[in-house]
Amino acid sequence: MVDGIDRALLTQLQHDATQSYAALGAAVGLSAGSAHERVRKLRERGVIRRTTVDVDPAAVGRGVLAFVMLGANAWMGDAATRDALAALPEIQEAHIIAGAASVLVKIRTATTEDLQAVLRRLFAIDGVTSTQTIVVLESFFERPINVHDQCPDGQK
Repeated sequence: MVDGIDRALLTQLQHDATQSYAALGAAVGLSAGSAHERVRKLRERGVIRRTTVDVDPAAVGRGVLAFVMLGANAWMGDAATRDALAALPEIQEAHIIAGAASVLVKIRTATTEDLQAVLRRLFAIDGVTSTQTIVVLESFFERPINVHDQCPDGQK
């Protein structure tokens, strides 16, 4: 279970994962050692899945963002589909979904021509029968998980 202090630690880490354990502890009312121990336990339990850097996609030549829904003639929620999608480095996320499509993928490319090449490769995946592509013109924002919303234990 994640308690209020863990949630406060997670919020601080989402804001700046590079801060020292002393600063992290001070922000949530713990010693540096206690903050370090709690973060270690959050990692061990899988609550913290990874620590990463948020890179501006346009700055590294990946300014075209698209979401693509894949239609299929068979169940796509297996390892073969996952592996085929993971083999395409332009795909940042892949999700099995409910509705008219079977899979939703998030793709970043340098150009629309590159996006078209990825779409061709998606059609080569066994079972894919159609794609519906949404090209993003501008992103207002992306936000991290708010660990204080809808807490299962009733805490805010």
